[in-house]
Amino acid sequence: MVKKELSSDKLAKLISRFASDIKAQNIVILDMRKVANFCDYFVLCSGTSARQVRSIAEGIEDGLAERGIETRFKQGIKEGRWALLDFGTVVAHIFEAESRDFYGLEYLWKEADKVEWTTE
Repeated sequence: MVKKELSSDKLAKLISRFASDIKAQNIVILDMRKVANFCDYFVLCSGTSARQVRSIAEGIEDGLAERGIETRFKQGIKEGRWALLDFGTVVAHIFEAESRDFYGLEYLWKEADKVEWTTE
């Protein structure tokens, strides 16, 4: 399949839509461009169980793979407490609720602006 280039903001919104399709909760996009130099956006979301965290991560990967976008790095999917998917300009973090509270990425990166998005 031919890889189609997406802007980083469109990629973050597409990742959010794929997560939403798998019933991810509390989906937040953070614009990291002013606060970090390693990516443009974070997508944060939660699953209700380790199984759902894995399903969300797989759904994101599968949806992007169909568009020719490959995951550069992934971690934590097998355990399902906190999965990280790195797509270069966008990094997706999929948490169980307890892990999301514990790591507090939204607090840690509170200087980052939240991005509005819709499922449509």
